[in-house]
Amino acid sequence: VAEICDHPCETACIRNRIDGPVAVNLLEKATIDFARRKTPNNFNMPSRGKTVAVIGGGLSGLGCALRLSNNKYEVTLYEASDVLGGQGRTMMDPDAFDAEIKNQFQFEKTQFRTGERITSLKEIRDAYDAVYIATGEGGERFGLAPSDRGAFATEEDGVFMGGGILGRTPVEALADGIRAAVAMEKYLKTGLMNEPVPNTKTRIRMRMEDLEETTPVHPASGDRFTEEEAVAEIARCIRCSCDNCIKACDILRLKAKTPKRIHEEVYITIRPGTLSRDGTWATRLISTCNQCGLCKEVCPQHIDLGGFFADAMKAMHEKGAMPWAFHDFWLRDMEFSTGEASVCRMPEGTEKCTYAFFTGCQLGASDPRYVTESYGWLRNHYPDTALWMTCCGAPAEWAGDVKLHEVYLEKIRKEWDMLGRPTVVFACPSCRKLFDKCLPEIPGVFLTELMAKAPDRIRDEKTQQKFHLFDACAGREHPELAESVRDLLRKEEIDYEEPEYGAKEARCCGYGGHIGIAAPNFTGVVQKERAAESELPYAAYCVNCREAFAGKGHEALHILDLLFDLNDQGREMLTVSKKRDNRRAAKRAVLKEFWNEELPMEERIDLEIGAELEKKMSMRQILNEDMEKVVEYLEKEQRGVLDPETGTITGHLKIGNMTYWAEYIKKPEGGFVLVNGYAHRMNLEGE
Repeated sequence: VAEICDHPCETACIRNRIDGPVAVNLLEKATIDFARRKTPNNFNMPSRGKTVAVIGGGLSGLGCALRLSNNKYEVTLYEASDVLGGQGRTMMDPDAFDAEIKNQFQFEKTQFRTGERITSLKEIRDAYDAVYIATGEGGERFGLAPSDRGAFATEEDGVFMGGGILGRTPVEALADGIRAAVAMEKYLKTGLMNEPVPNTKTRIRMRMEDLEETTPVHPASGDRFTEEEAVAEIARCIRCSCDNCIKACDILRLKAKTPKRIHEEVYITIRPGTLSRDGTWATRLISTCNQCGLCKEVCPQHIDLGGFFADAMKAMHEKGAMPWAFHDFWLRDMEFSTGEASVCRMPEGTEKCTYAFFTGCQLGASDPRYVTESYGWLRNHYPDTALWMTCCGAPAEWAGDVKLHEVYLEKIRKEWDMLGRPTVVFACPSCRKLFDKCLPEIPGVFLTELMAKAPDRIRDEKTQQKFHLFDACAGREHPELAESVRDLLRKEEIDYEEPEYGAKEARCCGYGGHIGIAAPNFTGVVQKERAAESELPYAAYCVNCREAFAGKGHEALHILDLLFDLNDQGREMLTVSKKRDNRRAAKRAVLKEFWNEELPMEERIDLEIGAELEKKMSMRQILNEDMEKVVEYLEKEQRGVLDPETGTITGHLKIGNMTYWAEYIKKPEGGFVLVNGYAHRMNLEGE
């Protein structure tokens, strides 16, 4: 093959676009030159009991005969001339050609009948189970022509045709013979001649930005590589494959699954072939996608695997097959954020506002001052800006609960109308992404865009620390977000390094999709990998990213910390209870500072919870107030069980779908100390 090939693959090589093709033909020759073993395999297999005639002993006929002989069909090859090879003999040393043919056929029982011209196809067809016509350019066709019945098929049953007789080049003729053997074997087994016509065009679309320029290797001898030269040239090959998404997507990479495999597993889960409709094959896999959109971004065909996962989640929720525990906490948290913790206000004396600052549910949860300082800045620059503290509904979207999500979307539409349909100022990239998808009628702008465009600075001096800028994956569809963040950092003289992956290919921090409950180990690996991308402290413009990195012990700040000098880079990840308390504090603070309203402090029992126990409960999405409700219920109803040896009281209470257990002791001076708290999904009968 190497000696007769005109190497069309080199013309197609993607490296032609930058530095020259990989020398595939020379590499093939080097492979033969330096091969330690050149003897073909010898498989001890019984005869198939089927006979095949190959008419023509050129490259195509030899290729077909060898492949069928390897598979133990009884092959007889007829060649009109006295020697085998056709064009192949003229393209290399005849003696070397004969030696190679002898080598390849040494273990086969192929009959070669040279000097025998076939004049009657009928006689041959009657004597053999299948026939391959490979008589070469201008050769005898026996009145037949290619048929559309299948690959290499003719109008006559059992008769196939290919090679130079169809205008093929020498190497194409050889390939025809090998492929025709596959079609003929199918016929010999099934009687069918409908083997699909092979597609020789690739559908792979490589991304040029992944290519690095290299120097082609030229053999010092002029026509043959040395072993060292071959190794150097092989290194230039990037092994083209359709795997951009597998390299980029955390699920595909860490789960070692191809998109096709993902599709199969998800499909049999949402449409199981059982009467019970209880498919659970890929339930956790469906709940592991963080909806970052990177797969679609890196795919040359823009296949949206994340959208497929989202549709699968909705299908699983609709038929009640998705475990509620995967998203129950976040749905309860959304209810709190859109209820008790929400604010939707215009400045006093304003009937219609130009902007409305949409904080989302996590900005104030991370630090109430993120809301007060940002809103204060907006009021100073745009006095009629409204404050809109609520959740965008992402937890319902990620849980696949279409009906619940629509309830929250309708609430947002009504509040937007009430505010006079202003342009929404977003602090959270995820909120903007969801608005784009579900509320496209609402115009938006990012907080950092307004800050970057303002003539005045926020900070008074340059920072001494350099930061690693981490782009938010939810902002990949809005390049203006990443640009405004960089403009703002330069304007405020905050030194930073660029991330390895730009904003369009930003990797998720592990928060998206609320996958932490369904796939905690996977989430931990993703967060650990992202946190290890730089030794510098991180500067993020998504609060969820900051929390994720802090949770892995990596120093991280939100850019609002830098702009308003709020927190230092060593701040730990907050517990779920602290985040909920911060939302309440944010609401009290904004109402006091901007509307001069005092909110009464909520009445809560005196339950002391140690820092380590609170962190432990937070990892399991257990709120301090859940434990307070359990203790309050047990004390009121006298349902606790006292351990006389330890003095602890233990009991449970079902809140929503979860059953919570508290183990606590009473303090002599009043109040309680929580010793342990946990939860499970079981219902206790008789409650």
